[in-house]
Amino acid sequence: MVQRIIEAPPAPAVRLLRVDENGAGQRLDNFLIRLLKGVPKTHVYRVIRSGEVRVNKGRAAADTRLETGDEVRVPPVRTSDTGAASAATAPGREFPVLLEDEHLIAIDKPAGVAVHGGSGVAFGVIEQLRRARPQARFLELVHRLDRDTSGVLLIAKKRSALTALQSQFRARAAGKTYAALVVGRWPTKSKVIDVPLHKYLTAEGERRVRATDAGQRSITLVKVTRELEGFTLLDVTIKTGRTHQIRVHLAHEGHPIVGDDKYGDFAMNKQMARAPRRFERMFLHARRLAFDHPGLGERVELEAPLPPECEALLGQLK
Repeated sequence: MVQRIIEAPPAPAVRLLRVDENGAGQRLDNFLIRLLKGVPKTHVYRVIRSGEVRVNKGRAAADTRLETGDEVRVPPVRTSDTGAASAATAPGREFPVLLEDEHLIAIDKPAGVAVHGGSGVAFGVIEQLRRARPQARFLELVHRLDRDTSGVLLIAKKRSALTALQSQFRARAAGKTYAALVVGRWPTKSKVIDVPLHKYLTAEGERRVRATDAGQRSITLVKVTRELEGFTLLDVTIKTGRTHQIRVHLAHEGHPIVGDDKYGDFAMNKQMARAPRRFERMFLHARRLAFDHPGLGERVELEAPLPPECEALLGQLK
C-alpha cells in the first residue's frame, strides 16, 4: 500500500510593500482591500485595529492616507476564493452617464444600489462598472452616496484624477446640493443647522448617527424650494461630510426625510408606500455637484434631474 503524502500549502508570510504613485493618496483600508482580494472586509479592519498592519513601522488607522514611498507591513493573511468569486459574479452594468472623459465618469446613481460591496451587500456600482468595462485599467470611487440616495456620483479613471478630486472633497472645494422632501412645513428662517454628530454601532453592528454635544461639529445649510400640503421640498448643502449628516440633521429639527427607514417617521413611510402614492424609497437626491476638473482645471457643474418616482410624488402632493 502506497501512502500519499499531501503537503500543506506554505503559510502566508509578512510582506513589506512600498507604496508607488498608483497607491499614493489611497486610504489604508482601501489599499488593503484591493490588495487582499478574497479576504472579508471585516478581517481587514480587524488586523488594522489590532496593530498588525504598520505604516512606516508605526500603527495606523483605517483612514490613514498613504504617500509615495511609504512602507506598509501586511501581516500573514490567508485569502480565499470567496471574494474573487463574488467580484466575478457581479453583473456588468452601465449607469446613466452625465459626463465622461479620459479622467472621470459622472453617473446618475439610482436609489437602492450601494456604491460598493460590503456590509451584507455582495456588490455595488463600482464592482458592476468594473465588470461591464473589463478593459478599464483603473476605476475608483471618488466619494460615496448612501445606498438609498440617488444622484450624481463620480468615478475616477486615473490615479491622478482620484487624488485631485478627493483633495477637493476633503477641502470642501466641491459643491454638493441635495433635494430632500421632508415631513411638515420647514420654518423659512431656519437656514443653518450647526449640531454635532456622533457615529456609533448598534447591537446588530449597523452604523447609526445621533446628535449630541459630544460629537463632531457638523454644518448643514437649508433652503426651501417648494411648500406642499404637509411637506416641504428643500435644497440642502453640507459644509461637513459626516455619515448620514443630512438625514440626522433634518430629523433632529423635527422634519425627517420622507421614506428614511433609519431616522424617519415610520408611520408616515408606511402610509406613503401604500396606494395611491406607492412611494417606497427615501426622497434624498444628489441633484448637483460642482468641482474643478482634474485635467482641465475648469469649473464643472453637473446636474441630475429628479427621478421619475420623485417627480410623480411631488405631482400628487400638489
